Amino acid sequence: MFEILLLAGAGFAAGVLNAVAGGGTFLTLPALIHVGIPPVSANATATLTALPGYLSSAWAFRNDMEPEGSLGLRAIIAISAVGAILGALLLIVTPGDTFLWIVPWLLLLATVLFAAGPRLIRLLRRQGGHAAGPLPSALAILAVSVYGGYFNGGLGIMLLAAFGLIGYANLHGMNGLKNVLSAVLSLLSALAFVAAGLIAWEQALVMAASAALGGYVGARQSRRIARTDLLRHFVTAVGAIMTILFFLR
Repeated sequence: MFEILLLAGAGFAAGVLNAVAGGGTFLTLPALIHVGIPPVSANATATLTALPGYLSSAWAFRNDMEPEGSLGLRAIIAISAVGAILGALLLIVTPGDTFLWIVPWLLLLATVLFAAGPRLIRLLRRQGGHAAGPLPSALAILAVSVYGGYFNGGLGIMLLAAFGLIGYANLHGMNGLKNVLSAVLSLLSALAFVAAGLIAWEQALVMAASAALGGYVGARQSRRIARTDLLRHFVTAVGAIMTILFFLR
């Protein structure tokens, strides 16, 4: 019963955080590992449980997405799909002990990116309109997509940063495309993880249901939250604590 409550609570909180500020992986991955799911399987399961929230958020921004930069939306989605599959395959062949060694560094990277995200996005928006060429743009999207297929933490900030680098300036459109690509990455990665037998289904069902509920509640309440900076500081603190705990394991 304690494990069910822990997974449900982590899933709900992650859904709320992802809807409002992001950073849900900081809660779901450690919770899954804590209840005894092997690290690689826990990462795969956390990726699957994030999918419902990405889909609902992408639908909310469906009218804001317009092509900017030197790549069309279809090209970006296609490149992201390739990157997601490559990242998922890389995770599948990564030994559990190796991934457990990598996790603290990935959490550290995700935490730093999450903390620096607003400043980074503001900087890139001030430089908007200077689109990179098709090849550099494709390589940037591919690199972030491989990361997202391998590890979901910090993906949103990395996608927004990549969009800024390739010439996107409309923040609402960037958020919409971010959610679309996050959904594509999570879906394709999850399919690969399912085929490889990495999903812990009992835990995934509990966490996915609670995450979907949390995402709905978070989306409903997001407009009423006046101090999202405080929530961002909280998520950053959680990420820092989890990073330290995993380094000390």
